[in-house]
Amino acid sequence: MKKVIMAVAAVFGFVLQSGAQQKGDVELGANLGFNYATVQKGSEETKEHYGMNAGVSVDYYFSDQWSVKTKLTYDQKGWNRGSIYLIDTPYITYGTNYDLDYLTVPVTASWHFGKKRNWYLDLGPYVGFLLSAKDSRFKRDVKEYFNQTDWGVALGVGLKIPVTDKLKLFVECDSQSGFSDLAQKKEDKSYRNSRVALNVGMNFTIK
Repeated sequence: MKKVIMAVAAVFGFVLQSGAQQKGDVELGANLGFNYATVQKGSEETKEHYGMNAGVSVDYYFSDQWSVKTKLTYDQKGWNRGSIYLIDTPYITYGTNYDLDYLTVPVTASWHFGKKRNWYLDLGPYVGFLLSAKDSRFKRDVKEYFNQTDWGVALGVGLKIPVTDKLKLFVECDSQSGFSDLAQKKEDKSYRNSRVALNVGMNFTIK
């Protein structure tokens, strides 16, 4: 039992003593997360849509406090309880959910803070490229009705947990707020993406 306690204390002590990254360091990362997405329809918010995201990242450090991070993320967005009509029955609408899949590229400035710089805050723009758009009721491809790009601002906060001097695990919460209109055909109300995600992943440091 004494050996177990000593081993746990040694691991805990290593985590506390792990230092911050230095100027010129690069971290390669990979993450998987759960998405809570909605679409802002004018001043109204649509019914939430659940999905996932998976991504890779590169984080370049200018100092122990500042870095620039670029991600490449597969993002599931959309909204539930929308409506759709068929061409042969244009006056009849049906309830449906919209599944929008994007390849999202955020570029953020990252501020690393805390005693050992294990906490971080990300802020910057993102651009998303529409991969597919489908309605759940009729399984129709509706990509032609949506703009092929989406852009806005990304914000995130996270905590890195050192495992070795090269490897860190992390947990983060990040959000995206869209500024561009999703719909190809202009309507009275604009449609803008919004999503919050809870992610877990790992970073590997290279010099």
